[in-house]
Formats: sequence, C-alpha cells, structure tokens
Amino acid sequence: MTTNKKDIRILSATHLRGPNIWTYRPVIEAVLDIGELEEFPSNKIPGLYERLTTWLPGIIEHRCGVGERGGFLERLREGTWSGHILEHVVLELQNLAGMRTGFGQTRSTNVVGVYKMAFRTREEQVGRAALQIGRDLLMAAIEDQPFDLQTRVTELRELVDDRCLGPSTASIVDAATERRIPSIRLTDGNLVQLGHGAAQRRIWTAETDRTSAIAESIASDKDLTKTLLQSCGVPVPEGSLVRSAEEAWEEAQDIGLPVVIKPYDGNHGRGVSLNLMSKEDVIAAYELAARKGDSKSVIVERFVTGDEHRVLVVGNEVVAVGKGESLWVTGNGKSNITELVDDQINTDPRRGTTEDCPLNALDPAAGAEIILELKRQGMDANSIPLAGQKVLIQPNGNVALDVTDKIHPDIAYAATLAARIVGLDIAGVDLVAEDISRPMAEQGAAIIEVNASPGLLAHIKPANGEGRPVGKAIINHLFAPEESGRISIVGVAGTKGCSLIARLIGALINISGKETGVACAQGLFLNKRLVTDGDCANWEAGQRLLINRSVQAAVFETNAKAMLSDGLAYDKCAVGVVTDLDGYAGLGAYYIDSPDQMRKVLRTQVDVILPDGVAVLNAADPDVADLAELCDGKVIFYAKDPSLEAIVNHRALGERVVFLRDDNIVLADGETETALLPLSALKPAKVAQAESVLAAVAAAWALNITPELIGAGLRTFDSSKKAPY
Repeated sequence: MTTNKKDIRILSATHLRGPNIWTYRPVIEAVLDIGELEEFPSNKIPGLYERLTTWLPGIIEHRCGVGERGGFLERLREGTWSGHILEHVVLELQNLAGMRTGFGQTRSTNVVGVYKMAFRTREEQVGRAALQIGRDLLMAAIEDQPFDLQTRVTELRELVDDRCLGPSTASIVDAATERRIPSIRLTDGNLVQLGHGAAQRRIWTAETDRTSAIAESIASDKDLTKTLLQSCGVPVPEGSLVRSAEEAWEEAQDIGLPVVIKPYDGNHGRGVSLNLMSKEDVIAAYELAARKGDSKSVIVERFVTGDEHRVLVVGNEVVAVGKGESLWVTGNGKSNITELVDDQINTDPRRGTTEDCPLNALDPAAGAEIILELKRQGMDANSIPLAGQKVLIQPNGNVALDVTDKIHPDIAYAATLAARIVGLDIAGVDLVAEDISRPMAEQGAAIIEVNASPGLLAHIKPANGEGRPVGKAIINHLFAPEESGRISIVGVAGTKGCSLIARLIGALINISGKETGVACAQGLFLNKRLVTDGDCANWEAGQRLLINRSVQAAVFETNAKAMLSDGLAYDKCAVGVVTDLDGYAGLGAYYIDSPDQMRKVLRTQVDVILPDGVAVLNAADPDVADLAELCDGKVIFYAKDPSLEAIVNHRALGERVVFLRDDNIVLADGETETALLPLSALKPAKVAQAESVLAAVAAAWALNITPELIGAGLRTFDSSKKAPY
C-alpha cells in the first residue's frame, strides 16, 4: 500500500478500448490503493451493508461470483474488500444513469492493499465519472457520512445523454451485435460504422449509406413529393403551394374548408396546423408554417378526416406502424392550462426532454403549434378552464400507439410504394385513415408526407405492447443473411520477428488478390506500400485500417504492452499468431511479474479467434503450444523441428503443421505432405529468420491461400520500406 489512511486512492484509470486481459468488451481498468482498509473488510465496518443497500437497492440484482441474485450482498455480509465493493457500486451507478452494464472484476496485485479493478462501460467519460462518484459514495458509506446520491446520479445521467449513442442508433448497433457484426463509432454523435473495411456499412440514426441525397431532397420538398406520388397513383390530399397569407386563404377557399397548412420544407410535424376552418386560423397557421419552415413557401391542402398514422418502411417492407392520439386536458376550475398539462400529460413517463423519451414534454407557453390551437379555442397557457371543460392541446399528433398488426395489405403496399417513388431505403410514411385495417379507397385515406430519417423511438417504446424490432430490420436490410460485415483479420502477438511476420502475411494475402493493410512496428502499409512510417503497432493505427473502405484484409502486430494499455484494435480475427510469451520482466508498471500472468495477457490473441478461424502457434515454445486448448477454432503448429512432441501429436490427429525438413518448407495435413520450396530460394535475410517465415506461411495457409501463391509470394517479398505516398 502507498497510504496509511482508511482511504481509497485511484492511482490510475485506463480505458481499454478493445479485447483485453479482462474481457472482449471495452472496460476501464483502475488501479486502487485501499490503504488501511485492507485490514477492514466489509463485515468489520459497522453499518456499511445497511447504508449501501439503502442508497443502492438495485445492487441486490448483482450476482457476483456466487452466480445468483443477491450474490454480491452475500459477499458483502460475509466480508469483502473495498476494491471489490467499488466495482459493484460503479456498475450500479451506471445502471441508475441509464447505461446498463454488468461485467466487473477485481484482483489483488503483488503489492499489499493495491488492487486492479475493471468494469464494463459503454462510454469512456461516463465510466470515468462513475468511478469517481462511486469512490465518493463508498467512502461516505464507510465513514457514515451523508451523500447526495440523487444530484450525483443526475450529473451522470446528463453525461449519458450528452455522450452516449441515442436510443434509436443504439437499437441498430445492438441488433448488429446480436448478429456478431462489429461496430465503430466514428464521431461523438450518432455516425456509426457497422462492419470493417470493404465490408462495412454506415448509419446515422435512421439514415444509411444507401440513403440517397436526392431522395432526401425530394422528401424535404413536400410539394414535389406530392406531385410524384400523385403521378404514380398514390392517394394524396388535394392542395398547392402558396407564398402569402392571402394566397393561402384563397387556396383554402378553392379547396374547401377545413384545410391543413404546413411548411414547404419540413419534417417531424413542425409547423403543421390541422382542421383550419376560418380565415383568421388560416392566416395564423400560414405565419407559423412560414416561420418554422424558414420560407414564405407554404403548402395548403385538404384536411383528411381520420387519425394520423406513421408507417415505418425499411427496404421494401413495413416494419412498424404507429397511430396518433389527440391530447386533451380536463379543467378543474382552479388550474391554468400549463398546470393542467403538467398534471395530466407531462406526467406520462414516456415524456421528457432526453433522447430516451419517445414523447416530448409539452409547454403550452412556448410551443407554437399549441399556442395556435389554444388561440383557436379562445385560450392561452394562462387560461383557467371550467371544471369538467375539455380543452384540446394537440390534435392528432404523438404517433405513439402501435397498430402494426392491424395494417391492411392495401395500405402497406401504398406506403412501400411511396417510399420507393421518393427513393428512400428507410422512410416514415405519414398517412391519415379512419381505420388502418381497411383499404384506403374505401375510406378516402391519403398519404400526406414521406419523411427521410424517421424517428424510431416511438416504435421501439410504444405506448402499448412490446416495441418493434426496428433495429434488427435495418441490419437485415443492410446485410444479407450470409454477410457478417467482416474482412479477413490476422493478429500477430509476441516479441520474436512479429513485424516481419505481419508484413510477410500481408504480402501473401495481397498476392492472392485482396487489398491488404498492415499495421506493425515498422509502419502502416497498404498493399506493401508504406503509408505511415514509425511504430504503428497500436490501437489508433489499427482503427485507420478498419475504417478504410478499400481494405479487404488486415494484419495487426501487437504485444503485451499494447494489450495492457489499449486492448486489441479489433474484436475478432480469422487467424491469430503467437510467437512467444517473453517480455514480462518489462511490465512491472502493469503489475505483471510472472510467466503465468504473461500467459493471461497473450492468451487474448487466441481468445478472439472466430469459431471458424485458426490459431497459428509456435510449437517450439511449450507455453505457446499450450494455448491451443483455448482456441475456439482450429490450430496450426509451426516449428523448424518436425520431431517436436506438439508437431507429432498434432499430425497424428490429422491436423495441420508447418516445419522444415532438409531446409525445405513443408506443409503437412495429417500424413499428407506438400513441399513448398527450399530456403535457398529465399533471400539470405529471410533464411536467417526461418521461424518467422514458417509462421507467416502457416497463417497464409490458414487463410486458404494455395501453396503455389504462397511460394510465389515468398520469392518476391521485399522487406525494405518503400517510400510513403
């Protein structure tokens, strides 16, 4: 320990952004010094159990190592140390803030009182804040001091709202994760890459890289949209474009009252006024639409009787349908409109100001549409309705009731046709119908808008029933069933010749016809050409390859220090190469001080191999060969000596090995041998590093590159650095 106080000091906090010694997911690893608390496990601190369970009742759900509900509380009663307690406090704080997480581990180090604690976090800054708040809360509980939990959780929740993916985007990313499609967040906002390299797709909430800019422009031009729909036989309400309030009234009279007025260029129902019956209403609605649309051009159209519906179309399929509901308040003779709205509408738990809320909180004093509607009824936000008097606050908005199962095939066809006419791959089609289960012509229903980038939250969290799997539908639209979003990834870990191995593997993949990137200690290479000089065996350089849309295969060199400081740059790989487990002597700063601990670090390279992938292991190192039992896929051993026990036993099982015999490189699949080429065919520098050449050959073979191409690649490989671009 470094302190003699009953205190918890956070000595360091490292964000491990990729697979790591703890888990496959990003975590924050904190080094904690608990000082004299080492002598005071939880059962020796009076009142600690009671205070923690009072402040954090949800902690009963933590299973911990016991493996059942209440497991952590059992440990807390029996006695556990402060580092472990902090792990669970931090996880629960993130849950309370709306960022659900569950993984955490705490382990002692070789220094008494110093622990390494890791916890899952979906966003680094949120995780760091939760760690500090958790430390403060735990110390207050230990010292029997007050703690303002509500204020601190509110701070954390605001950080979640600011920093984390919005719920709509998150639903798509979660659906991708369920299909084992990797994802990379490209900005602090909602721009996300799904998949790697040339296999990737991109989303920005409900927009994708298949969403046409032309289609978006058409959708934002309501008059053009209506013209196109009408020309293709889709029912739309009669109407036209006007450029002044007087012209709006003239058009309303021509169409016949009641009418609807809305912005020429708009979305999400902003500035839309319905069921207008008088000149005064039409003029006021025109001014509102012009202001909201930031244009004098406004649309006047026939008011269609019925309920507003939002049909979510993905690809060529209807995925979800929501129905609008009118919002009313009932007077009590005492409260004004604002107070009634707060008491009768805004108390709905679905309403709020954050992205997690499918419905917005209403403000009758500030919402222009509400102000206009109240004015039509001779009221404003401060008016006090009579007891029992019903006041309409918002007509036919808030598409919150799920009616997906009721939609008539005729309406579904019209909605998908409308999306195709506009050209949108994901569209929110707004229509008005008295009964969504009846044909459109039978009831005079009409499509009133086609929207790009439609909101998804109302379908994910409807007012009734279970949410619709819109994220899954979007993923299935972007990726065919046989597509995984993955490219061929090879990881090379160790200290012996890894840069040469990585570059040679890259060259062998490239000669097979794939655009190939390599990130290693010698630089960043694309198709054997040096792009960035210097050490690129790191997470940042690896990400550069993964976001490059031209890359069809990528090779990454890594080492124990990189795994301990950042984690791997990728989530899974097709081939993982491990050369050795040396180098733990230089990792004291990470509390790694034994071969056994080094094995736990380097096994990460094997743990991330896909079930249909291959581990390429150095049979000459018994510790490396022992990693074979951890691989979910196949194993290829390599070594210069074919008589090694690991080589012989592996061949006897009918598995693949690579070795030297009489200075010839030999590929053996069980008893079947293929002589690749003699070492004398290679340049002297490569002959001197024969073990590295064997590792690269084994990796290429694991990727099903033919022996002929492997031989050609070995003969032509040039390890000198070519000039950067």
